[in-house]
Amino acid sequence: MSPSLSTLETRYLDSCKRHEVEPNSKILSWFYEAKIQKSSQQKCNMAILLDCLKDADFPPLVDVFVEVNSSDIDADDITQASHCSLSKDFVISLLDAINLKLRIGDLLDISLVDDFLRDPSKGGFSCHVLNLRSSQMGDFNISGSFKHLHTLNLDFCASLTSLQKDSFACLPNLMCLSMCETGVTNLWTTSAALSKLTSLVELRFQNCMCCKGTGPCPLSCSVTEDLQLPCHRTGSVEFSGHLQTTGSPEHSSDLLPVLDGKSNLQIEVSLSGLCVQDGNKSPASALNCSTEDACTTFRKYVSHHPSPICFEKHYRVYMIISLPRLAVLDNWPIRELERETAKAKFSECYELLPYKRQHKESVVSILHMRETGASTSRNRYSSRPRQSFSYGNSPYFYSRSLCAAKLGCSGWPLLHPVSNICPISKEEGKSLRPRQFEYHPSNSSLMVFGTLDGEIIVINHENGHIIGYVPSLGSTNSVLGLCWLKTYPSKFLAGSDNGALRLYDVNDLLPNIADGYASPCNVTVGNFEQLTSVHVNATDDQFIASGYAKHVAIYDINSGKCLQLFKDMHQGPINVAKFAHHSPSIFVTSSFDLDVKMWDCRQNPIRPCYTVSSSRGNVMACFSPDDHHVLVSAVDNEVKQLMAVDGSLHTKFEIPPTGSSHNYTRSYYLNGRDYIISGSSDESVVRICCAQTGRRLRDVCLEDRSSRTSMFVQSLRGDPFRHFQMAVLATSVHPSSKSEIIKVNLLASCHGIKEYSLARSSRLGG
Repeated sequence: MSPSLSTLETRYLDSCKRHEVEPNSKILSWFYEAKIQKSSQQKCNMAILLDCLKDADFPPLVDVFVEVNSSDIDADDITQASHCSLSKDFVISLLDAINLKLRIGDLLDISLVDDFLRDPSKGGFSCHVLNLRSSQMGDFNISGSFKHLHTLNLDFCASLTSLQKDSFACLPNLMCLSMCETGVTNLWTTSAALSKLTSLVELRFQNCMCCKGTGPCPLSCSVTEDLQLPCHRTGSVEFSGHLQTTGSPEHSSDLLPVLDGKSNLQIEVSLSGLCVQDGNKSPASALNCSTEDACTTFRKYVSHHPSPICFEKHYRVYMIISLPRLAVLDNWPIRELERETAKAKFSECYELLPYKRQHKESVVSILHMRETGASTSRNRYSSRPRQSFSYGNSPYFYSRSLCAAKLGCSGWPLLHPVSNICPISKEEGKSLRPRQFEYHPSNSSLMVFGTLDGEIIVINHENGHIIGYVPSLGSTNSVLGLCWLKTYPSKFLAGSDNGALRLYDVNDLLPNIADGYASPCNVTVGNFEQLTSVHVNATDDQFIASGYAKHVAIYDINSGKCLQLFKDMHQGPINVAKFAHHSPSIFVTSSFDLDVKMWDCRQNPIRPCYTVSSSRGNVMACFSPDDHHVLVSAVDNEVKQLMAVDGSLHTKFEIPPTGSSHNYTRSYYLNGRDYIISGSSDESVVRICCAQTGRRLRDVCLEDRSSRTSMFVQSLRGDPFRHFQMAVLATSVHPSSKSEIIKVNLLASCHGIKEYSLARSSRLGG
């Protein structure tokens, strides 16, 4: 016969005597409240508040609850309202004792149950609702079995910035998830992680101002019955807040817009005031309108506590398409009309897979097709017979298909640091601080980078071995310009911010400095004050230098003599000047005076071939590998692709601005001319876009996992030999960090982002 509540209470008092502990009056009141529920024929739910307990209270309480599974208690709720200094072992022992009867877990201090959540031997919680609110949650990674959990609330876990592949692997029946005011930012990795939740129907990254749980807002009329949504609100916790913002509608037919980019945010004063002026009335009645009319009356979404992911333009569209089972997003139902408009907007703004592939395919299937000579380009759902395909008709078909298949299978790109692999000095604590880098144009394994301290390192970035090292010569000066020669592949040009221009030969460099400094062989080939950029022409006989000045200089690379000095080419500093890849006399300049200009040395450039203006200062300009286009990057994510022949606009990339005049944006081509990569100095994201359509393919977010701070993009380059691979020079504001070059492989998956400790540098340049 199961023990009654009175029996459990008696056992508790006896256990207190055995442990020589005074009975806790709060615990006795919990038993009393449970007995009242039982006597009135209600379900007997015992609420345990951790804030009312001391470590000494746990042993007798655990003694009682080891038999709770066979008692009259129907369910137990464990809640925590404030941080308290309890022993982790005691809390876990209590969870073990009542696990099968646990209904709601509401915990503020994740450290109390962290081991329990991550230890598969514990078997996981048996609770139905779990609320975890902690500023210490770096990763959401739990193990064990949580088969009964249907509602998970991670609101205000601000340090939770990313989701991993297996974040929700233990939650097969999760239906409702709330992540308001977390640090989650990436649409791609987040949707990939959430797609594992096959039962998920309700999701929040921001909440409607009048809603407490994850369900549809009352203002959405009577859609709850139509959608037949589950009602799991018993574990929802109300949080107070004052952020009331609104977004503008994407389409006139949208029933409810959401936060959709930072530029659209505004304070919704009038509506929020009406919604809260009378606590006894619903928001709809506060405006004296019926529930049926609420959908047309409330055209603007009043949001509380948005996570950073909500500031992504078309965030709602992306989530609706990526999670087709979702019924409610941010407290507002997803209707069929909205799904249809979302499909159109998604196809306009995003690429599901590269090269216009519409469906994921396996690498094995594509390799089989290549061996048999069949085409995989048809729609897999088409009833048409498979057509034979000759590989010789398109040498890029299978390589592009394989890239699309690999990228579709790798939601989390592989990140790998480059510049701190090997020690270069016997000085303890010495670390490299990269400031500029370049891949070798013909040797796929080589990379050169220069540091803020004036050092130059040639490294095999595949195995981490240092090929050559140049110490800082004289006073410390940052290396801002690097360029390999193509016809002399062992040589490269380096320029420092003190104006020094030197030519180095890798064959003459020392691989390390173990016994003191030595000056390697180098040739001084010029001096250009306030230098920020150097670039060698197509025939390796001349190079161009630019900097914090209105002029550029062209030098003879053999003699170091200045051949031409073109003054007053712009009205402001010329941050970058680049030669074309195939025409040795054509170059482009980009200036903070808002102009990009094309020049031809053969015409003694007094006037440019053409001038194209941006709305902000230009940071970067570079030619596509075939010289057909010029990619221009202006301050704060103004990126466009021009036709090189006449400067006409070819592609405008709709990258949302941040509003910062110091958000220096740099963009380059990614292994060919099909895709571009773009990053900015005030943002921790690299965006990959189709060069032909401007549509976003992926975002790669960077984070310093050790300090929980964002990393910012100082510079970046596409790997010239490997599809969808790049390297990013990233920095962080963390004072103890250092700058780092990180290789990014979009075609290879990783189960977690490596920990980086990065520091931010400040100078401009390519």
